[in-house]
Amino acid sequence: MIKKFDILVVGSGPAGSAAAFTAASAGLSVALIDKAAFPRDKLCGGGITGRCASALSQVFGQEITPDLFLTSQRVRLFSQGALLADVRDAPPIHMTMRRDFDAVLHAQAKAAGAQVFAPARIADLDPATGVARLGDGQILQGQLIVGADGANSIVARALYGKAQRYRDVAFGLEVELPRDTVDGDMVDIDIGAVAWGYGWVFPKRGSVTVGVCGTHVRNPDMRAVLDRYANQGPAMVRALSSAQCKGAFLPTGWRLGAPGEGRVLLVGDAAGLVDPLTGEGIGWAIRSGELAAQASIRALGAGAPGAAIRHYAAEIRYVQDEIRIAGRIARLAYTRALRPIFARTVRDNPKMTRNALRLLAGQFDYQDFGLAFAGRITRRMGRAVLAR
Repeated sequence: MIKKFDILVVGSGPAGSAAAFTAASAGLSVALIDKAAFPRDKLCGGGITGRCASALSQVFGQEITPDLFLTSQRVRLFSQGALLADVRDAPPIHMTMRRDFDAVLHAQAKAAGAQVFAPARIADLDPATGVARLGDGQILQGQLIVGADGANSIVARALYGKAQRYRDVAFGLEVELPRDTVDGDMVDIDIGAVAWGYGWVFPKRGSVTVGVCGTHVRNPDMRAVLDRYANQGPAMVRALSSAQCKGAFLPTGWRLGAPGEGRVLLVGDAAGLVDPLTGEGIGWAIRSGELAAQASIRALGAGAPGAAIRHYAAEIRYVQDEIRIAGRIARLAYTRALRPIFARTVRDNPKMTRNALRLLAGQFDYQDFGLAFAGRITRRMGRAVLAR
């Protein structure tokens, strides 16, 4: 027997939960499928920016509360251990454990009426018919499918034959250490810790996350990279020796054309909606999930499910343009020959650091500067070269 729904949402991270919550709240029948039962662990630094906080409030009505988040306004930027900036009044960054955070959003989607299938393995998926066959033999069918299942998306693979281009995939490795491993609530980011990536130290309520992330092809031994980065003092080194590392592949924004086709809509990491410069993706994941659900509601309400991808593609274009601009700046920040110059430019231009933090906070977007933003950074880097 086939169980029929308006929408199948594959993946219940922030993007999938946002799509399921929005669609179910509007009265659509939603099947929410995930390979894991919640709560479940998820590799992520867990930094919730102001942009993400706004999306949380807008979509879920979820506010920043001390039981789920630790908020910091001190950010230190480094390049290969050398201090570039120490900002003590930065826009707030909220740190959370993804295990707890994702479980809250998943529970809201379920409470809104989404029927949960988890843990559930998808044995076969047909994008043309909207039929998903689960590993336990259940067969589900949706008029639309929302692919929210991450960088290695089953939905994207069924649609395109692959989820990502290998040369563009990033790999992240992180470890949770005892809270007393570091002093204070400082957020540390090192743009020179990894080839084409960065390292981070994020304090949480009960622990501290230390991690590194960079393109996979440029960092074949990421564990060695993490060990070097975490060599920041005896306490951290001792804690790292007995801690369990977690790793995961991450997108870097390469699929920026149509975010799906036919009756399939891709959101979040499955659509490559991660900022290539900062690695921030939770805010765009929630926003894309909401937009996909709204497009689905509109299309199904008009009796034209095939129109959903057109509506969604038009609405998500702004986000894609943000990621394109971030990619141009990332090439300046992370290209090996330019990285030292970029670091000096950051060090010598406090306003540039402040604007970068305001971008993270969602106080404005790349496009608020206009497309010449990357050009201005390039000119500043050129002046830095001439001043050498």
